[in-house]
Amino acid sequence: MQQQALSAIVAWVRLEQAIGTFNQQLRREFGITGLQLAVLRILGERPALPLAALRKSLVMHPATLGQSIDELRVMELATVTRDPRDKRARIVAITDKGRDLMARAPLAGPVRLREMETEPARLDALKAAFDDSVELFGLTDYLPGKTEGR
Repeated sequence: MQQQALSAIVAWVRLEQAIGTFNQQLRREFGITGLQLAVLRILGERPALPLAALRKSLVMHPATLGQSIDELRVMELATVTRDPRDKRARIVAITDKGRDLMARAPLAGPVRLREMETEPARLDALKAAFDDSVELFGLTDYLPGKTEGR
């Protein structure tokens, strides 16, 4: 095996382990998942957000996001109301309790990129590396919207 391939595999495993440990810590200390913290951070940027816009921001399957939001609602970290202009649409908002949790939780994971200053070239390189990883790992057929390989 090429040394570069082995180094890339080790870097990927380190990333997976760090994300796993971060998610375990969030569960243990705050009772939420990394996805739920990301939702709270995005909701913290606006007074209220249509669920469809949140789904688009996170590029998530509706059921996965819906489940996470429902858990946030039950924990009183977010509210979900009907849009008065479109009764089919739902509006999600962070509560004061959600803001307090968000302020205490560590700022880590992909959503951190929304809140920190980074050189655009570094972000471009990160995006290219992630795009390459999807292709090099043979995961293209498993991207959202693809039906092959499922």
